[in-house]
Amino acid sequence: MSSKVYCVAQFLPKEGQEKALFEVLQSLEPNTLREDGCLQYRVTRQVMSPFADGKSFPIAFHEQWANMAAFEAHCQRQEIAAFFERYCQAEDGLAADWNVCIYSDEPEDFDAPELA
Repeated sequence: MSSKVYCVAQFLPKEGQEKALFEVLQSLEPNTLREDGCLQYRVTRQVMSPFADGKSFPIAFHEQWANMAAFEAHCQRQEIAAFFERYCQAEDGLAADWNVCIYSDEPEDFDAPELA
């Protein structure tokens, strides 16, 4: 059974703050990539294409973690908690809204073999 989890963390910057928020989010990458269990951690910004015209927040992290414990430990790191307090929850923060979701790549009733 795969224990990997995938996170998509989207951010809606306040008016005129997209560049600043993107740069702050980029600054989280180096330390996070050092974490045990972090397989991928990349902040991206939405670009326009006639072949991908869906609606989304304009900034998104795409993350892969070895397991749920690694993801949850990451969320409790001081640097990550401080980011959310300063840039998302504070009245003068850069984000107007955010949405963090976690996913699995397995079907709900996957009958994974038990390995000894």
